[in-house]
Amino acid sequence: MAITVNGVEITDAMIAAETENHGYAPNPREAAIQQLILHQLLLQQARAKGLTQEEENLAIASLLDQELQFTPLDEAACLAFYEGNSHHFQQGESAVASHILFARQNGDELADSLQKAKAEGVLAEAQTNPARFANLAREHSTCPSGKEGGNLGQFGRGQMVPPFEEAVFSTDAGEIAPYLVETQFGWHIVQVNDRQTGGLVPFEAVKEELRQHLNEAAGRQAMHQYLSGLVQAATIEGYQMPA
Repeated sequence: MAITVNGVEITDAMIAAETENHGYAPNPREAAIQQLILHQLLLQQARAKGLTQEEENLAIASLLDQELQFTPLDEAACLAFYEGNSHHFQQGESAVASHILFARQNGDELADSLQKAKAEGVLAEAQTNPARFANLAREHSTCPSGKEGGNLGQFGRGQMVPPFEEAVFSTDAGEIAPYLVETQFGWHIVQVNDRQTGGLVPFEAVKEELRQHLNEAAGRQAMHQYLSGLVQAATIEGYQMPA
């Protein structure tokens, strides 16, 4: 049975061509049919509103500009959402740290002992002159981060191996851990550059991103309602549009 939208047929050729644009969908053919039906409904509505642009997509864009106008959420509405959903804005404890890694030597106990001794010497030098930490990382670290002065960026609890994490989160910001940190990777000299205790992220820090998110959600909801209204008012034969 042919698919028609208010008497206008959606042909097999149109479906085949549109299906190529929906390879990501679980059922590309179904997605293509639904897209074609919605396109036809929007085009018919645009023509009914006197929008005569020859390019169909331009006519539809003009229609949506007219029909989907809504008042963007203001700061007060964003603050109300923030306060009513504070559990979404919790941030865990985090740190920014650098390290100098002296890697284990493939089970060679003597080589490991020498590597550890070298690490202890570099640790003493770093503690004496913390400003040289980045240069020492470039000179000695066997971790790729050494090229960046040992910088590991920001991370939270649970993202690093336990001994390393324990050292970082028990060392104050701006300090170097006073001991070598031993892990399965080797021996680390750890410098903590910054520490954040976590907790509720301040509204000012998320205000603009939240406003954008809420307005985009409101736009999607308005579009959904508008399209649902067109579908309900239309005569669609040969296909059952999902709710």
